[in-house]
Amino acid sequence: MWATALSSAGQRFTALLRHPGAGTAMATADWSAGDTAAHVLTLAQVYRSLLGRLDPPAPHVPDEILDVVTVDTVADFNEILLAQIGTREPVRLAELIEEELARMAEAAAGRDPAATVPWLGGSNVPVAGLFGHLVNELHIHGRDIARALGEPWTIPAPEAALFFELFLLGVIREGYGTLVDGVTLRDPARIAVEFHSAHTTPVTVTLTDDRVSWEPAGGAVDVRVRFDPPTLNLMLFGRLSRARAVAGGGVRIGGPRPWKILPFLRKLRMPH
Repeated sequence: MWATALSSAGQRFTALLRHPGAGTAMATADWSAGDTAAHVLTLAQVYRSLLGRLDPPAPHVPDEILDVVTVDTVADFNEILLAQIGTREPVRLAELIEEELARMAEAAAGRDPAATVPWLGGSNVPVAGLFGHLVNELHIHGRDIARALGEPWTIPAPEAALFFELFLLGVIREGYGTLVDGVTLRDPARIAVEFHSAHTTPVTVTLTDDRVSWEPAGGAVDVRVRFDPPTLNLMLFGRLSRARAVAGGGVRIGGPRPWKILPFLRKLRMPH
């Protein structure tokens, strides 16, 4: 599923880059469609190298930077990678992304999807989690470009669920290093949040003494979150406000202490 999802999301993303207007489109306030595509390319290159295929060379980041990256400093990490990509021409980047996605799939073939590789900030990610993360990048940034071009863009829920199931839970389980350092909650009491969707295994994510962990769903919790995976991902990455996510029904928050979702999300946050 995760390899197929990457292929499908990649095909739709690169099709956008071949749109006649992609050369002048601004995907965000700061990034053109070409900048956005170059960012996705760097991730595919780095992930392919993490899977053991080192040729061609991937962008380099000094260890002293790589080892201390947090969600709040990941923008600096991205700029280091982007500086090593010499083109912003969308059609050329589409070709390079297609080549890298194929190499990534080849490098992962036969690998144990639960085997881990080192990632940002001293974290560890399962092989399948790399795919889940890159699928989400293609979804989120594809939406940015599609909106700039006035083109429709859909995010299939089963594909979007891979980010939560394979990447986010995978990093929490295998060790997230310094990724969410930088925010220390005043109240050290345990916060337990149970997550349910039609496309993921129910799970409880806990915050205890400023550390995030997980456990099977079913125990006592403070908050229950029922979510549509595309809506949750768009909310986590700042493309959809929490108010709109809740008002539209894509994220439903309940449980005995639903207000505790706010400090929980201050700690378990994503880069915007």
